[in-house]
Amino acid sequence: MSSSTPDLPEKAPDESSKLKTFLSILRKFVGVSDIASVRFSLPAQLLEPTPNLEYWNYLDRPETFASIGTSDEPLGRMLEVLRFWFTKDLKYIKGKPCKPYNSTLGEFFRCSWEVGSTLPELPVPSQGVVNGASTVKDDNGKPARVCFLTEQTSHHPPVSAFYIDCPETGVSARGFDQISAKFTGTSIRVTPGQHNLGIFINISKRDNEEYQLTHPAAHLGGLLRGALSISVADTCYIVCPKKGIKVILQYLEEGWISRAQNKVEGLIFRYDPDKDTITRTKDVPEGDVLAKISGSWHGQMYYTLAGTNEPRLLIDITPLFPISKTLPPEETQLSNESRKFWSGVTEAILNKRYSQATKLKVEIEDRQRQKAAERQENNEEWKPRFFTGAVTPLGKPSLSEEGLKALEGIRAQQYQLEESKIKGA
Repeated sequence: MSSSTPDLPEKAPDESSKLKTFLSILRKFVGVSDIASVRFSLPAQLLEPTPNLEYWNYLDRPETFASIGTSDEPLGRMLEVLRFWFTKDLKYIKGKPCKPYNSTLGEFFRCSWEVGSTLPELPVPSQGVVNGASTVKDDNGKPARVCFLTEQTSHHPPVSAFYIDCPETGVSARGFDQISAKFTGTSIRVTPGQHNLGIFINISKRDNEEYQLTHPAAHLGGLLRGALSISVADTCYIVCPKKGIKVILQYLEEGWISRAQNKVEGLIFRYDPDKDTITRTKDVPEGDVLAKISGSWHGQMYYTLAGTNEPRLLIDITPLFPISKTLPPEETQLSNESRKFWSGVTEAILNKRYSQATKLKVEIEDRQRQKAAERQENNEEWKPRFFTGAVTPLGKPSLSEEGLKALEGIRAQQYQLEESKIKGA
């Protein structure tokens, strides 16, 4: 079906044929060290009608983020961070992995979630169980709001900066999203890129405690059998230097003949930030252990306090699904805001006009290349609008004056911003 007959819908490809086509394209990249940096273009029928910046967030359950900092005990707060950790990528557990649109330089996305209540406090030695959830409201008695702002700050390599904020609870987070991917012939191995040093969480109401959460490597499999799935078999770390508490989480590799259990084991323990060299749970001195972590990241996760044999429920993933986000009204979105920027492609895909969608997608990609060539010819340096730099050595982006203004607008649900004058998108 050619793009000259856009009024007739084209036949939608089934999942199996989509994966076969995707696999045939991927085979061209066997041996390429990082296919994510190549940013190869896929035909529209292989894409999900979702912008990458909208898809890639860690707030599938925003109440777990808003609840961080509730506990008066350092161990309790680390457990709250872990509860957020195990819900941040719920979309991969409850839904199928997908390939969204590649982000363009200067493209941005903003949204929010209303959180009427946080989760119950977690019992640690110096406090009892709190039944029910405490309500989180602002000074006007309205529910708390978790706000999210992200911008594509670099194209080569592809990097986006993000900032999350819940002013009512004093919790914020920031970081850079960048992945490195390698096709092994049967699966895709995805690891954090050099600028992706994890998620940095700050609790202002707890003397600005900061937590760094690093990402494990993951495998996207199921390409050969036509059913995509994500597996994790790696180690990741969470540290709070101010309180001298560290977590090691070990995602266990599945046996090739056994059913996937998605098991995780780990330890929470005291550590010295200035002398720390421990990377394995078996090297942690028994006297430093505060709690053990165990369970399935697809089901129930438990913690067992040191000196006890009673596992306590940390989080049950089973009944949870991603929560819908609140976006600015369409009339207030800017031309380089993700939903509006990709609206033509999205509409064509939803109407199964794949030739038209591919045509529009190629036009966008050509326009980006042209603008990049013009900047290079004029010796112009592109700068982000909402963040102060494309990347930072510490992996912690800072909001610019425009970024602070945009974040305040999300909080107040006042989305008016002037059209960007930056020649990025």
